[in-house]
Amino acid sequence: MEKPWVEKYRPNSLDEITGHTEMIKRLKNYVEKKSMPNLLFSGPPGLGKTTSALCLAKDLYGESWRDNFLELNSSDERGIDVVRTKVKNFARTKPIGDAPFKIIFLDESDALTNDAQNALRRTMEQYSDICRFILSCNYPSRIIPPIQSRCAIFRFSPLKDEDIIKKLDEIAKKENIKITKDGMKAILYVSEGDLRKAINTLQTASAVSNMIDEETVYKVSFRAKPDEIKEMINLALNNKFIEARNLLYKLIIEWGMSGEDVVIQIFREIPNLDIEEKQKVALAEYIGECDFRIVEGANERIQLCALLAKIGLMSN
Repeated sequence: MEKPWVEKYRPNSLDEITGHTEMIKRLKNYVEKKSMPNLLFSGPPGLGKTTSALCLAKDLYGESWRDNFLELNSSDERGIDVVRTKVKNFARTKPIGDAPFKIIFLDESDALTNDAQNALRRTMEQYSDICRFILSCNYPSRIIPPIQSRCAIFRFSPLKDEDIIKKLDEIAKKENIKITKDGMKAILYVSEGDLRKAINTLQTASAVSNMIDEETVYKVSFRAKPDEIKEMINLALNNKFIEARNLLYKLIIEWGMSGEDVVIQIFREIPNLDIEEKQKVALAEYIGECDFRIVEGANERIQLCALLAKIGLMSN
């Protein structure tokens, strides 16, 4: 069985990583000097935090990287016992071969409890001569300050469009598929700088057709075209509530979109609307209220219809 393309085309070296030029340069410097501090990788999912940690270990240790590298997912193992057993047992043993130190990679470390983080801080201090830690997290504010102060922080931001396009073109060439200009634009819109999401969308679309166009991308990703969202908002602004509601129902029923997806896409269209700045501010506030109610469990259709009604009242 073929691997998912995310794994199949995952880089094996820092040189192969897409984007994040300055950060990769710093990581390469650590490899050259065979010396590094504890690291904290922060940022949204799909931007290369795990890949960067794996590539750093592979470049540093070569073929024997598995002997000196321990990867744990803190979402699955988040309590203090994990730090006291698995982490501590690995940290206290000397590196294998001529490696200068071992590396423990804690993915999603913001899921660790406060007790576990305090125990981890002590372990980081105790075995600093033979072990380094790489912590990956989505929300750095959830990492206690004593740990943050012991790490060099790397903030991963969404990838640039040109970096994603370069990687997708490379994959498309190897998989013998073609991506149209509007198809590529659609993938960029759907992925929002998340390379993992972009590659997964490409693979899913390729199962439908070898020619990836805009229509295919939006169908497989269960997203509406930006023009349809904009049309729905403009109908509401022009006091055509019934027509706007019918288009909303079409998006939910035919495209299979969730209420949260619709809210997010409406929010993304705010800058493109031909309305006054004050109205855009009010619209953002309405969207925030709608999103909160949906997340709290309110009926999606009722809340979205109420949002369209509020948009209609803005123009009166």
